[in-house]
Amino acid sequence: MSSHTGSHEDENLPGERDGSRGEVAENPFADPGLPPHEPRVQDIDERAAKRSERTVALLFTVSMLATIGFIASYVIFPVDQLVTIWPLGRISALNFSLGMTLGIALFCIGAGAVHWARTLMSDHELIGERHPVEADAETKQKVLEDFRQGAKESQLGRRKLIRNTMFGALALVPLSGVVLLRDLGPLPEDKLRHTAWAKGKLLVNQNTGEPLRPEDITVGSLVMAQPEGLEEGSHEFQTEIAKAAVMLVRLEPNDIKDKRELDWSHEGIVAFSRICTHVGCPVTLYEQHTHHVLCPCHQSTFDLADGARVIFGPAGHPLPQLRIAVNDEGFLEAQDDFAEPVGPTFWERG
Repeated sequence: MSSHTGSHEDENLPGERDGSRGEVAENPFADPGLPPHEPRVQDIDERAAKRSERTVALLFTVSMLATIGFIASYVIFPVDQLVTIWPLGRISALNFSLGMTLGIALFCIGAGAVHWARTLMSDHELIGERHPVEADAETKQKVLEDFRQGAKESQLGRRKLIRNTMFGALALVPLSGVVLLRDLGPLPEDKLRHTAWAKGKLLVNQNTGEPLRPEDITVGSLVMAQPEGLEEGSHEFQTEIAKAAVMLVRLEPNDIKDKRELDWSHEGIVAFSRICTHVGCPVTLYEQHTHHVLCPCHQSTFDLADGARVIFGPAGHPLPQLRIAVNDEGFLEAQDDFAEPVGPTFWERG
C-alpha cells in the first residue's frame, strides 16, 4: 500500500516541475515598468530655470576666458621660465599655464553641456523599439521629427544666453590648436636670403682654417672656403655652412665669358656657392679643361666660365656668385653677401 502511494506521488512530481519550469521560462523577470515621472524644480519654477541658464552660461564664459588665457600664456611665459608650485615643485611656467587653461576650457564646456542637459532639457524617458538597420521613408521621417522635437525640448531658441555663450566657447577652443602651430618652429622670414657672408669677411680655407691669398689658388685648382668667424664646433656652424660654403677656382681671365662674373672676380679667381640649386647637395667635382663642375647627386652640371649657368641636369638656375677682392693685407675678402638666395628654389624667391 505504501509503495503504491509513493509511486503515485512520484508520477505527479514531473508534471508539477514541468509546469513550474514552463512558467519560469516564459517570464523569468517581472517587468517593473517605468517609475512615475517627477518634475524637476526647473520645470515648475522659471526662476530656478533662469539660475540654471546663468550657471551654464557662466561655465561657457569661463571656458572662453580660459582659451584666451591659453593663447596669452604663449606670449607671456618664456620657454625656459621655471616657477615653484606646491606640491609640484619647480616646473615650467609655460607648460603649467597651458595645461591649466586648456583643461579648464574643455572641462567647462563639458560641465556646461551636462548641467544644461540635466536641468533644462527634457528628462522624460522614451522607449524606442528595435527596428531594421536599413532606413525607410517612415524612419527618416521619424528621425526628422525626433530632431525637431529634441531641438524644441533643448530650448536652444529660447535660451539665447546659453546658445550664444556655447557658440562662443566652441568657436574659441579650436584656436588653442592654431596657437600650437608655433611649436613647429620660427617663421623663416628672410633668413633663406642671407648667409654669413658680408663686406670685409675673409675667405678662409675650409681644410686649414687659414685666410686665403690669391697666390694660394693656382689655375685649374679647386679650393673649398668658408667665411671667417665660423667655428666648426659651434652650435650654429652646420646651419650657417649649409648656406655659406663656397668653392674658389682660378681661371684665365680671357676664358671667362660672363661680364659680371669677370667683374666680381679677382685676377681670374671666382667664388661660387657649393650648394646645388636642385636639392642642395654639395657640388664638388671639377673638370679643369671644360671649367665644368658636377653635382654628384643628380648630375647637374654648371659652367664656371659662363656665370655657372646650368648646362645639364635638373637644377633650375645657376650657382650664386660671391663678389670678392683683395684687402690691404693681401687676403681675399667678400665684398657683399650673395646677390640671390643660395640653394634650391623656395617659395620666397623673387
